[in-house]
Amino acid sequence: MSNVEATTDNRTTSRWEQLFDRSTRELLVGLLFAAPYLVLFSVFLLYPLLKGLYMSLHEWNFLEPSKSTYVGLENYARLLEDPAFWNALWNTLEFVGMTVPLIVGVSLVLALGLNKELKGSRLLQFVYFSPYVLTVSVVGIVWAQMFAQGGVGTQYFGWLFSGSPLNSKFWAMPVIVVTTVWWQAGFYFAVLLAARQNVPERLYEAARLDGAGPWRMFRDITLPHMKNALLFVVIASTIFQFQVFGQPYLMTKGGPVGNTETLVYYLYELGFQTRELGFGAAVGYTLLLILVCVSVLNYVLVGGNDE
Repeated sequence: MSNVEATTDNRTTSRWEQLFDRSTRELLVGLLFAAPYLVLFSVFLLYPLLKGLYMSLHEWNFLEPSKSTYVGLENYARLLEDPAFWNALWNTLEFVGMTVPLIVGVSLVLALGLNKELKGSRLLQFVYFSPYVLTVSVVGIVWAQMFAQGGVGTQYFGWLFSGSPLNSKFWAMPVIVVTTVWWQAGFYFAVLLAARQNVPERLYEAARLDGAGPWRMFRDITLPHMKNALLFVVIASTIFQFQVFGQPYLMTKGGPVGNTETLVYYLYELGFQTRELGFGAAVGYTLLLILVCVSVLNYVLVGGNDE
């Protein structure tokens, strides 16, 4: 009886060893494949993220980091009392509030208009998407020249403003908004066009047989089937616009009188001009918190109900 039990125990142990060996091998293979990403993630994302948090809790010494002074949450308290921060935050909210609805609306209209296979539609798709392949430096310089004093845009729309609109407190931000929409709408147009083309045409045929009009088909068929794509466009464009920097930097330098200075532009000034890296890191983490809250809010309001 004891020999039988011993044999059974040996077989059980052997099976557990085989299973353990197989699991270990699978784990090692998985870690091996993931290692390049984990290394890049740790070096270029995780470490800077933790380093920035550490810096935000210090009065950072740019020349001798070892002599930086720990100040706790003092940088964040200072931030709440800083008029320049609130001005940059308001300008950013103003920019996002104008840009995101325009991008979503323009890209949706273009996607619906070019959904059908018409003569020249492929060319128009290329034309609408092509601005997105340009870099922000090219876009910013070209549009700054267009609306400079004596530029083409200034001459054509001179009846709206006197002189360059980029020097106007009222018109500088709208010009940057139009520039951004022209530049980025093509990408979101491509996303929404792909989503629209995935909607089964039989649904529209059945709706027409039931006497449904264009608006009813759009409301009951198009929008529900494009909901995920629209949610992506809203959240992605919102996050991207909150990080706007290149357009105001190239076109207005944050002016006139700070009217186009955004949060990232303010962060740039703190880091590369005044060298207040600890305070700048606090601004950066505040922006990160705002982006997380905005993303969650967008998801709850736009995509939280799937029924």
